[in-house]
Amino acid sequence: MIFVFRNNTIEQFLGTGYQFAGYDDVSQVPDADAYLWWYQVPLRLSQSQLVEEVKSYPQKLQFVANRIEKTFYIFLLVQHYFSSVETGNGELSEAIDGFNSYVRELARSHTNVKVIEFGEFTCQFKVEELIDWRYFFTAQIPYNPQLIRPFKNWWIRKQEEVKLIRKKCLVLDLDNTLWGGVLGEDGINGISLSGDYPGKVFHYWQEGLKDLQSNGVMLAVCSKNNATDVEEVWLKRDDMVLKKADFVAVRINWQDKATNLKELASELNIGLDSFVFVDDNPAERELIKQVLPMVSVPDFPTQPYGLPLLFQKLVQMFFGIYAITSEDRDKTKQYAMNAQRVKAQYAFENYEDFLRSLDIRLKIEHINDITIVRAAQMTQKTNQFNLTTKRYTEDDILKIISEGGMAWTLSVEDKFGDSGITGLLIITANGVIDTMLMSCRVLGKGIEDAFVNYVLNDIKNSGLSVIYGQYIPTTKNTQVKGFWTKMGFSLIGTRNNGISTYVMDLNSARLKVKDYYKIN
Repeated sequence: MIFVFRNNTIEQFLGTGYQFAGYDDVSQVPDADAYLWWYQVPLRLSQSQLVEEVKSYPQKLQFVANRIEKTFYIFLLVQHYFSSVETGNGELSEAIDGFNSYVRELARSHTNVKVIEFGEFTCQFKVEELIDWRYFFTAQIPYNPQLIRPFKNWWIRKQEEVKLIRKKCLVLDLDNTLWGGVLGEDGINGISLSGDYPGKVFHYWQEGLKDLQSNGVMLAVCSKNNATDVEEVWLKRDDMVLKKADFVAVRINWQDKATNLKELASELNIGLDSFVFVDDNPAERELIKQVLPMVSVPDFPTQPYGLPLLFQKLVQMFFGIYAITSEDRDKTKQYAMNAQRVKAQYAFENYEDFLRSLDIRLKIEHINDITIVRAAQMTQKTNQFNLTTKRYTEDDILKIISEGGMAWTLSVEDKFGDSGITGLLIITANGVIDTMLMSCRVLGKGIEDAFVNYVLNDIKNSGLSVIYGQYIPTTKNTQVKGFWTKMGFSLIGTRNNGISTYVMDLNSARLKVKDYYKIN
């Protein structure tokens, strides 16, 4: 349940799962799963009254914020209606800016405070679309009820961003999608990538995509083309912003794109529901919608000048995220390094010799202020190697620790490079392994075994003698069903819903870590 502080009637816009304070009432802060501050500039005609009203908000908000430890969403103020007679008087704008600055400062000092740009939603509509005075005066509803559905969709997405949930990979066509024109017909020098319209649009478009890639979105190519021609574009066209190295994988051939997407998913070891597919050809888009409905397929503009709006849609609907981690920024490089590891493995007949050759270095440490953002992100995104698939925010993890639990993160590095923070293990105060997960890109090298055994030794040395494990089945984590048994745990029992519980006596357990893992 989310508890809402508000100064207007907004119940219809939020629906079930919410409880509401009285209008402009901050006297009570009941227990809730999360909190929402949805105050907006009142719809009044008197500017002086508005200024005084807005100036009172920071004190009210501070009173509430000091009593909240869980996630606290705060909508920034947006002025929807302008009626100032003295147009050079900026008091109201200054009051609004002052409140918004206060909220941002509050978020810097309180990790549970999440700033929400409400103007991102309202800017999509004209004032007459946004405000229906009839509903305001009859029911004190400040926004047009016709906007309930788009608001709910937007608000769900904003909560996903805060929980660090987003799509992982943007798959792009080439001809008339990444550049203007058809390579096979127009030639390398004939496609539009810069200069005047439409080339300038595609240059802007690629700059935006490059920014996505720099902030953790994987880019892939799926194009019906001659691979040698595309390679030549990458080599010879200096105005091509996106180079081959910016893509984690490419499929440039003449087979159907549904098959190509399946192969890309297998190569990258991610689900098809993590893909967004962008193609100018409506027939190709329809194919993917029909054959692979789990893939997100946005509409493509009929004219190149519509690409900035498509980019905005991609960010807002699929790839926006509240905080970017260093692991996000290095995503493309990490997947490229993984490909090098796979290639290197073929030079060894003995797998352990291959592992020794990698010079694997593990950094296992208790969670801290820096690593907790990435830890929370992994709980939201990791599905396959995740024993319980519990989704946590930073504050959820901190709560477990404050109640006597412990949490460790794992960072992995080898001779090919640094994979960053890729593992998380959380234990509750009563000795239950609440969360054990690993990123798929570091699996297959026994690192998960070393991680668990090292942590269990740490727990044993602290005086704990018995530890419990859990497996909560989902459609995606069947690969870890027998993990606790493999690690030496004994099965206690399995419920009708498939949830299994395991136990280990740490005093008699063999908790060895292979010597080719160097642990810091």
